[in-house]
Amino acid sequence: MTGETALETALETTGRLFFREVDPAEAARITAHALDGSEDGELFLEYRESEVTSLEDGRIRSASFDTTRGFGLRAVRGAAAAYAHAGEITAPALKRAAEAVRGLPGERAVVVAEGPRATNARLYDAANPLGAMDFPAKAALLAEMDAYARGLDPRVVQVMASLSGEWQAVRISRPDGREVADLRPLVRLSVSVVVEANGRRETGSYGTGGRFGYDRVTSAATWRAAVDEALRQAVLNLDSVAAPAGEMEVVLGPGWPGILLHEAIGHGLEGDFNRKGTSAFAGLMGQRVASPGVTVVDDGTIPDRRGSLTVDDEGTPSGRTVMIEDGILTGFIQDRQNARLMGVRPTGNGRRQSHAHVPMPRMTNTVMLGGQHSPEEIIRSVKRGIYAVNFGGGQVDITSGKFVFSASEAYKIEDGKIGAPVKGATLIGDGPTALTNVTMIGNDMSLDPGIGVCGKQGQGVPVGVGQPTLKMTGLTIGGTAV
Repeated sequence: MTGETALETALETTGRLFFREVDPAEAARITAHALDGSEDGELFLEYRESEVTSLEDGRIRSASFDTTRGFGLRAVRGAAAAYAHAGEITAPALKRAAEAVRGLPGERAVVVAEGPRATNARLYDAANPLGAMDFPAKAALLAEMDAYARGLDPRVVQVMASLSGEWQAVRISRPDGREVADLRPLVRLSVSVVVEANGRRETGSYGTGGRFGYDRVTSAATWRAAVDEALRQAVLNLDSVAAPAGEMEVVLGPGWPGILLHEAIGHGLEGDFNRKGTSAFAGLMGQRVASPGVTVVDDGTIPDRRGSLTVDDEGTPSGRTVMIEDGILTGFIQDRQNARLMGVRPTGNGRRQSHAHVPMPRMTNTVMLGGQHSPEEIIRSVKRGIYAVNFGGGQVDITSGKFVFSASEAYKIEDGKIGAPVKGATLIGDGPTALTNVTMIGNDMSLDPGIGVCGKQGQGVPVGVGQPTLKMTGLTIGGTAV
């Protein structure tokens, strides 16, 4: 399907979904009236189907299916914005919202912001994945995963697995009459395995997904690999020892450890934090903020990836933004309002959780590009340190960049060799300093398996991360070994 045909299909599909109780011409008139005198704004229409089926200890624990439908109407003038939303798409609801946003303070705008450019891109199949697999098939798959895990190792005492999917249809109408639509699939398969031996219990988990249909995560090869990986992590942790503590060299593995990059650095490169001066990177454009060789991009154009978008939630085509190039700060990710206030172009990063939320600058797929060193060479260079392969939770202060992250899979490195697995390792540091302490960059850049969710100001959106193997100095390891 060509991009042009895909857009036409999306407009036709969303037209059927959204204009059952209101004429599209009337909706356009109400929008234009509401935004008259505003510098920018849009009518955001959304329809979403979502479902989750989960299993625990061989039984289906929960199964849900939800449908939401509604709109958000926003008027923007300078740094101010007025927003109204409703869970119904009717003329009376639109008129009430229009009256609310017309109360935006300030003088009428003399110049109206230029609308987003058009795009013919299509980054994922628009088909709704939810109808392709019925409940008995999902239940049977999850039960098979449970049986498979228990058959692999007698130490397995608990298996938790879930299959989730959603299909979101959005349509963005602007006061100039231009309309953009997008149809977004999203699926995810997750599994956790608990093992017990000699009175000790440990857990391993794995997930995979993206913007495609269920068939990509429910094939036997895929779900068995997911169970194998979860079990591997759990069994490995049975032999883990207490993590050492203190400042030491740290090697981060490729792929999912990019979540540290996302949290500790990526949020600080969002336009709103920098415009307001609350980011640790504010005022540093054009300056060195990372070691030579460090290049960080936010790329929403990677096909089928969890964080990718054909257009963002303001109608701007998603893009590839180089934020740090060879250690130099070169750009921030922007929505329309912050870009205009900072005198730059929007980057296609205006995102919102739903029609009930305002858009703001958010990451899509945030990646550090690869370097010249092999992973083996990086490990050999470490006298004493930690090799962190997977991460669990973490906390970050956007203003200072300080972070604390717990490693769910990590190993000692002694005399250039990977040693015993460790438990309880936490990485402590701050993003801006950590970037300047990158000393080796691997040639094995990879993306995460498709599981990321990013939170900001109470809104959650799907994202992706990626990086190569990295060696860093100056990080503090919080451990329990004495």
